[in-house]
Amino acid sequence: MNDKRDVAPDSTAARVALWRALHVEADPPPHVLEDEIGLELLAPDEGWRRRGDMDPQFTRPFRASIVARARFIEDLVVEQASRGLSQYVILGAGLDSFAQRRPEIASRLRVFEIDRPGPQAWKRQRLIELGFGVPDWLRFVPVDFEAGGTWRDGLVTAGFDDSKPAIVVSTGVSMYLTKDANAATLRQVAALAPGSTLAMTFLLPLELADPEVRPGLEMAEKGARASGTPFLSFFTPPEIMALAREAGFREARHVSAADLTRRYFAGRTDDLRPPNNAEELLVANA
Repeated sequence: MNDKRDVAPDSTAARVALWRALHVEADPPPHVLEDEIGLELLAPDEGWRRRGDMDPQFTRPFRASIVARARFIEDLVVEQASRGLSQYVILGAGLDSFAQRRPEIASRLRVFEIDRPGPQAWKRQRLIELGFGVPDWLRFVPVDFEAGGTWRDGLVTAGFDDSKPAIVVSTGVSMYLTKDANAATLRQVAALAPGSTLAMTFLLPLELADPEVRPGLEMAEKGARASGTPFLSFFTPPEIMALAREAGFREARHVSAADLTRRYFAGRTDDLRPPNNAEELLVANA
């Protein structure tokens, strides 16, 4: 395993992967998502569960949000694949594990994972080391955004067919981009072939979040600023839907935490659920 910090996954991607694994370990079934692939890839030392950002009680609402958004997107991809969709694009893929966990679906698609070159090369190497391999239908698309690279150019080089619709997903990214950069991404996806779909998460203004999670979100915001990757964009649902329509999408809808709770957490006796008005979803159709 490569220990170079400039090529390993960033701390946010690693934390998300570990929270997904923690859901399986700490929360009773039924599990919203069963994903321990990221934990395998990271192979952290035995003390990872004792880290402050892994405390089972403190992280409950956050890991509920992480697994809920992942499950929603996965269900959306499966549904679209059943209707003939053949291209799936993951922006800022990080330690996404759809290709490894759901090969029976993924192998019927062409899956494009877009990420920075260093972390992506690290992930490729770990997948090979662990025996998962990199099948031909899984295309890694390294894009050096700091050098002016664009994900659209990278996609075409990797075999993306502009004439066919795609589903494009982006989770945990929008808050790190300026409003103009988010608008540009929306325009690029809206310009794909008719029938294309975008699913992306967005962060609501922190003062609107459930009181129980506001301190954690404020702590995350301070940590992001201190590490040089500050939160730059917050949107209310009407704002993000208006931005999507301005970008050229035919339809835009907001998927709230309450929607996810009804869909994936109904009937639970442990009160596990994603927090309201924190990170929620936009789904838009071109």
